[in-house]
Amino acid sequence: MRTDMQDATERIHQDILDSFDEELELELDDRELDDATLLPKSGRSHEEMLARRLYFRELFRMQAELVKLQDWVVATGHKVVILFEGRDAAGKGGVIKRIAQRLNPRVCRVAALPAPSDRERSQWYFQRYVCHLPAAGEIVLFDRSWYNRAGVERVMGFCTDEEYDEFFQSVPEFERMLVRSGIQLIKYWFSISDEEQNARFLSRLQDPLKQWKLSPMDLESRRRWEEYTKAKEVMLLRTHIDEARWWVVQGVDKKKARLNCIHHLLQQIPYVEVERPSITLPEREHHDDYVRRPVPNEIIVPEFY
Repeated sequence: MRTDMQDATERIHQDILDSFDEELELELDDRELDDATLLPKSGRSHEEMLARRLYFRELFRMQAELVKLQDWVVATGHKVVILFEGRDAAGKGGVIKRIAQRLNPRVCRVAALPAPSDRERSQWYFQRYVCHLPAAGEIVLFDRSWYNRAGVERVMGFCTDEEYDEFFQSVPEFERMLVRSGIQLIKYWFSISDEEQNARFLSRLQDPLKQWKLSPMDLESRRRWEEYTKAKEVMLLRTHIDEARWWVVQGVDKKKARLNCIHHLLQQIPYVEVERPSITLPEREHHDDYVRRPVPNEIIVPEFY
């Protein structure tokens, strides 16, 4: 029988490999993808190497499509809001990172709001989210959203029963209003099993580089798994509307979840490839009276390496 410690050790090993893959995702393209670049091979079977190769190829291919989608959004003035919800450690951050990885941050930005301030708590509930909505030609990825009220606020007792009921009265109309204003709203729920969340939490507890991801609220959410399940079921039932339906991403396998979510996202937006104007690099001008001034030694960063 495997112990929790053995499972946690294996998880840490997999997370390290996943971090290694993230660096490769930024540095490689499909033409460079060979066995040499898929290191480290330690402990990997031939089947695992093939699966990893497929993951890279599909991710790079779809990220190229995301760039085309971005160009179309800018050219047409389309406005897109994508909500990412799910349990703690469900993989929302990983897919958000892969979507935004190669896009222009002036076009595609992430909104990850902290807990509301005292002032914000006195405002209309949706008010602090409205200022993050996109203008024409923008994409906004919400890493958690106004659905905090249906989840953590409900389970942890941060809202009253009246506020909770009012949320469900208001949110369908709020989202219909967004859609009528020209915003395309896409909502994803990342689903993982009880066992998988437990394993990911144990991995974070054992990994000094990941412990910061576990807040006291995360630990309490683990204890209240069943309450979160009930809250999620009510949320999906009462806020799944034709104008902004929910889509559930199976998140037990992180890499498959990323690919499945991005693939699905690309199908939701009617983009076409936009022809870019040709670009010619101009010749640099040279002037006889220009002399480059030396940088003072005292402000140069020491070359320690």
